[in-house]
Amino acid sequence: MRWLITGGGGMLATDVLERVALTGEPVIALTRADLDLSEPRAVRDFVCAYRPRVVVNCAAWTAVDDAEKHEDEALAVNGTAVEVLADACVRAGARLVQLSTDYVFDGRSARPYREDDEPNPLNAYGRGKLAGEVAAAGHYVVRTAWLYGAAGRNFVKTMIRLAGEREFVNVVDDQRGQPTWTADLADYLVRLAQSDQPPGVYHGTSAGETTWYGFAREIFTLLGTSPDRVRPITTADYPMPAVRPANSLLASTRGEQLRDWRAALHAAWPVLATRAGHQCSPA
Repeated sequence: MRWLITGGGGMLATDVLERVALTGEPVIALTRADLDLSEPRAVRDFVCAYRPRVVVNCAAWTAVDDAEKHEDEALAVNGTAVEVLADACVRAGARLVQLSTDYVFDGRSARPYREDDEPNPLNAYGRGKLAGEVAAAGHYVVRTAWLYGAAGRNFVKTMIRLAGEREFVNVVDDQRGQPTWTADLADYLVRLAQSDQPPGVYHGTSAGETTWYGFAREIFTLLGTSPDRVRPITTADYPMPAVRPANSLLASTRGEQLRDWRAALHAAWPVLATRAGHQCSPA
């Protein structure tokens, strides 16, 4: 099975590349400089020539707040480019695994969102990712949320940095979600692509739930410092250009739920702390 990963060098793509490489199957990860997904002919030509069996699209506009001012540009990356890639995959007979997000939902549900719940994005980023889901119809769409990993910027690394800079850190406590380690998600994506599961929408997040505040407290505990240095605030106390859903919980009713978010964070900690420049042992 030959693999193509787009968004090469990114947080998730790095872990997907590592997981596929462990299988011994041929794989290549391309950055935007290698292959611009906004160029239909270039995409078709490359996919036709390389002939991957699976394409995992990790390329995305992930700057949620910037998307509010640059919605057309974000849509081009998260929606239009997916249409181009999906068409190239159909022509080459390849499976496409398209990543999506909890932000396609408005967060008003009292329960975790299922795969068949009706999307209703609150912000430009969510609208663009929903357009990508529509473009990838007939392929695999995997929604995930609150990602962190070793290769890129993320909440865990930010908290580690702020713990060394400030006495107290204010963190939002009225948004619920599932912190998800990219290594766990990468394992799931590889298993899904290799499986006999039918194409469609799947959810790939850690089990359990917390808030950003609860997540931050666990990080401070692992740092060996008092979690009481993290102080809870509301979303209204920390206004951002893009509206965030209060409920980002995703239920997995078609695929598999990943391990509990706290267990995953503890397993990831040695690598995360080292990459962030903090030498410590798990608490």
